[in-house]
Amino acid sequence: MTSPSALSPAQVSARLEEFTVVDVRAPGEYAGGHVPGASNIPLDRLPEAVPALKSASARGSLLVVCASGVRSARACEILADADIEAVTLTGGTSAWESDGLVLDRPEGARTTWPMERQVRFAAGSLVVAGLLVGRRLPAARWLSAGIGAGLVYSAVSNTCGLAAALSKLPHNRAPQATADLDATLEALQR
Repeated sequence: MTSPSALSPAQVSARLEEFTVVDVRAPGEYAGGHVPGASNIPLDRLPEAVPALKSASARGSLLVVCASGVRSARACEILADADIEAVTLTGGTSAWESDGLVLDRPEGARTTWPMERQVRFAAGSLVVAGLLVGRRLPAARWLSAGIGAGLVYSAVSNTCGLAAALSKLPHNRAPQATADLDATLEALQR
């Protein structure tokens, strides 16, 4: 499969009104700051959003956004399999903000670490814990080996099981996320 088309933050900001922007991060990440006008459809919920996104794409271009571009590229692949054309934002919201462009941040919204940072923290903590406990119980070192193997598989497959698990934790779920998704899908179909 070919890589999805990608646009720079400058290219997108000059034409932002031309796009239906879909942010595929977890609701907690989205609430911490998103591209203006973006709708939140978490990557794990994308398949149920396909009909609404098909309607939205018939009216204009879809731009898929995440924190760094990895999840949005995966989302573009899923959409391409459903015959929906979409582009992604090079470098995601991190690049958007680095370029001096403003992210929408709802007042009072809590800030959640980006998923990539959460994965690095969790994986690193598990590796260190496996090595420390392994000083007393040598079999615990297998935890470190398992995390290392998981990271290798994650890089080769461009998927991340740890990120999928972390996205389900309460701090990554905004209150009313399901109701918000239903409202988002309804709005996209209009």
